[in-house]
Amino acid sequence: MTDGIPIGLSVQAAAARLATDGPNELPRARGRSVLRIVMEVMREPMLALLIAGGGAYLLLGDRTEALILLGFATLSVGLTVIQQARTEHVLEALCDLSAPRAVVIRDGTRLHVAGRDVVCDDLIVLEQGDRIAADGMLMEAADLQTDESLLTGESLPVGKVAGDTRSIAGTRRPGGDGQPYVYSGSLVARGAGIARVMATGPRSEIGRIGQSLATLETEAPRLRLETTRIVTWCAVGGGIVALLVVLLYGFMRGGWIEALLAGIAIGMSLLPEEFPVVLTVFLAMGAWRLGKAGVLTRRAAAIETLGSATVLCSDKTGTLTENRMSLAALWLPNGETIETGPGVVIPDLYHLLLKTAAAASAPDPTDPMDIALHDARRAVPSIAAPGGTLVHAYGLRPDLLAMSNIWADGDALNLSAKGAPEAVADLCDLSDEGRLAMTAAVDSMAIRGIRVLAVATAVPGARDWPASQRGYTYTLTGLVGLADPIRRSVPAAVAECRRAGIRVVMITGDYAATARTIATQAGIAQGEVLTGTELSTLDDAELADRLKTVTVFARILPEQKLRIVQAFKADGEVVVMTGDGVNDAPSLKAAHIGIAMGKRGTDVAREAAAIVLLDDDFGSIVESVRLGRRIYDNIRKAMAFIFAVHVPIAGLALLPLCFGLPLILGPIHIALLQMVIDPVCALVFEAERDEGDVMTRAPRNPAEPLFSLSMMAWSVFQGGIAFVMLATVVFLKTGSGMPEMQLRALVFFAMVAEIVALIMVNRSFRAALGEALVRHNATLRYVFVAIASVTAVILFVPRAHALLKFGSLDWTDLALATGMGIVLLILLEGSKPLVRWLAVRRFRRQAA
Repeated sequence: MTDGIPIGLSVQAAAARLATDGPNELPRARGRSVLRIVMEVMREPMLALLIAGGGAYLLLGDRTEALILLGFATLSVGLTVIQQARTEHVLEALCDLSAPRAVVIRDGTRLHVAGRDVVCDDLIVLEQGDRIAADGMLMEAADLQTDESLLTGESLPVGKVAGDTRSIAGTRRPGGDGQPYVYSGSLVARGAGIARVMATGPRSEIGRIGQSLATLETEAPRLRLETTRIVTWCAVGGGIVALLVVLLYGFMRGGWIEALLAGIAIGMSLLPEEFPVVLTVFLAMGAWRLGKAGVLTRRAAAIETLGSATVLCSDKTGTLTENRMSLAALWLPNGETIETGPGVVIPDLYHLLLKTAAAASAPDPTDPMDIALHDARRAVPSIAAPGGTLVHAYGLRPDLLAMSNIWADGDALNLSAKGAPEAVADLCDLSDEGRLAMTAAVDSMAIRGIRVLAVATAVPGARDWPASQRGYTYTLTGLVGLADPIRRSVPAAVAECRRAGIRVVMITGDYAATARTIATQAGIAQGEVLTGTELSTLDDAELADRLKTVTVFARILPEQKLRIVQAFKADGEVVVMTGDGVNDAPSLKAAHIGIAMGKRGTDVAREAAAIVLLDDDFGSIVESVRLGRRIYDNIRKAMAFIFAVHVPIAGLALLPLCFGLPLILGPIHIALLQMVIDPVCALVFEAERDEGDVMTRAPRNPAEPLFSLSMMAWSVFQGGIAFVMLATVVFLKTGSGMPEMQLRALVFFAMVAEIVALIMVNRSFRAALGEALVRHNATLRYVFVAIASVTAVILFVPRAHALLKFGSLDWTDLALATGMGIVLLILLEGSKPLVRWLAVRRFRRQAA
């Protein structure tokens, strides 16, 4: 520095450092090509089964089934590729944030350079509105405040002061007033300064977060593992059935080529390709339903995982609160105080205090507290705007945390000041008694999470402005309390989470007292408060023990958020994490379900998350959990139906071969039945409403399989009863001499009636025959109309009879077919209490 003018690095020295240290940007991850993503997606068992099934149907000449399956597969592959290609931009979004343009001083001259060209020991010039290009220490600062919410999650700007070389040895982390450090990616909210660069690129604070994000792997969705297991079962079962058909046909009837073709046809007809269709459609429809509620789903499998969430780690600012400052309280020196809020009328007694506070704020405010004070003044029509012209202003200084504005109205001058209570108390030269009264009021507000500013007035004697604010005689006007109000929907949403067995904890960078107050207002369960400083002293075992009692984590650093999430996961919890800043991205990615804010969230947070709240409303998380549980229930209902309905189909395919009877159902009949089964699975069960206890039961065990042995046994029982009834009819009618074509028609329509009965049985887990009949589902009505229409066409169109090789049925046969469905419905609904009793006994035995 020469004669007070900073020189900075030389251009040659800066170039040499750039060559040595590399550019000021984060390393860009090697992106996957679209072809590589497609190949990875094609290995998904769900998609593989769709494509394999479609290909097999093409070989068999069944183009309708083939096109439906391949259409689903193509759509699913396309959507998955698009989503995964978007996630490749996570670090690119971070790189864009970390490398804005900058003004540097080199050889004593100010130069505009690209952010990537900034090097260590560069002097960067900071002005209001600048995005800071690198981490640095302030050499000069004039009323400088920076918005570090990108790194800390806290919305209020923090004041900065100039430092010296001794400051380098201190702690250098974002957050908190009075630091001499500035950080890459943060924004200059007010004032100006010059900083010496201390860290660039991956060595900066934002770079450390980016490196952490790059090393994390998104946990494989549980549905992927479950689907692999189910597909394996289906492949083995289908292979066994097909092999049995080939052997039985070949040994009993000769003609091994025909036997092989029959085995392939029946095996593919029995293959429950509805499983992957159900998972694809249900999750896609779930994403659509969430989208209507203001929730964007980036990874569909997260919707189902939400249903098993046990711990919800919530950010404070903007998630539980509205992310804006508003007037919360007013205090007068005579001890009068008032709590403000929506609908509260502010008495005339406090109007002067509110007017003075607004006059002491910036006329065109950018600071959240200044904005809140102006809004509060405008909300009271009888309080006029500051009169006259702003003729002089004093900004905040490190040695005096107060600011003053001098207004001139003609020859009359008036000074309005506001700032930290202790600073304004010094300006007003308060007595000990007055200080004690003001301190008590400040403490009372502070423990409730309210930020307090003291307000004072003075009358300048002339326009010969003193160099400092201390050159005036001040009178204390009072205190104004400002707070970020809690969202109205939050207490009810938190209460619903608790009823659903979901534990809600708060993780914030704010102070402990403020965090505890907001947590209490939100209805978060009482518990311990653990600060970041305390957490840093705990080992993993000690942290795991503390997690059981802590409900509020305060003054938490980014890597500590990640550690908390990982500790909950290690303890067997299914973790939902909310966040909006770059600092939240690693923990969002590490959680089972990361939820980012859509309005105020950064691109990095949104890309790292599985779900994005478009309205930033905590209540939307609860609705997502409700929908996740509903989807899981409906998937299980559809799976149970699919498995049950394929039991009689398999039985009717094998029965004639085992007993030497004529083939009853051929490939065309089974394909026609699939046209009934497929839309039922994809439409009816997906549209089923919530179970009554969906948000009052505990989260399901994460280890619980999607298609458990007990559920399989229930499905086999349903399908077994249906098959026994059909087999009985086959034997009786065959013994009575019913012609083959007439028997085929009777069995087909009886099978349709039983499918309808199985639909009704599996609509609800509870034993309620009446509810099964009247439970609202508009889609079900449309499907039933379609089934009735197809049945009528088959019954009354002669060409359909010939195509399906059906004989004519009289009304007694139709009554028998319909009656079989009704009897099956009554039998299975009547069995539900016994099934539930056995399930409860099994659960208690396992618990014991």
